[in-house]
Amino acid sequence: MTGRHDQGAPAWRGVVAALHTAPRSFLPMRSMQQLDLIEGLGVKGDRYANQEGFYSDRPEAGRQVTLFEAETLEALQRDHKVLLSADDHRRNVTTRGVPLNHLVGARFRVGDVVLEGTRLSTPCRHIEQITGLEIFNLLLNRSGLHARIVSGGTIRVGDTLRPEA
Repeated sequence: MTGRHDQGAPAWRGVVAALHTAPRSFLPMRSMQQLDLIEGLGVKGDRYANQEGFYSDRPEAGRQVTLFEAETLEALQRDHKVLLSADDHRRNVTTRGVPLNHLVGARFRVGDVVLEGTRLSTPCRHIEQITGLEIFNLLLNRSGLHARIVSGGTIRVGDTLRPEA
């Protein structure tokens, strides 16, 4: 994250490192090369858009797509010797070079899609059940971002993430 825009906002540019979806909450995440994001609904074929998510009894418009930093995966391995892959963290989009914790309330682009960060993700014990790893506490304040789909479309591995202009 280097440089500044003329208005004084921090400049950043990131990339989509991995994409995942799961049709139901206890099924393994499936690695995808692209995802279709449907404005106002979610990721086509994903558990939350299908109303079959772990929290499906509490729908939330701001949980249409979820993001997670690849840098967190690296920090878990480096600092705690915990090997968690992009297939394991249960979020749709794995990013690199994106300050997710700073994007609550901000609009940003993933390829041609526009998202709005709604709140930071909080870890749940469900991830420990699925992975068999005691990582709940390690993921506090670094469990990703929930976002609303402002303008839908297809996103792909390798797409650029950037602030909304």
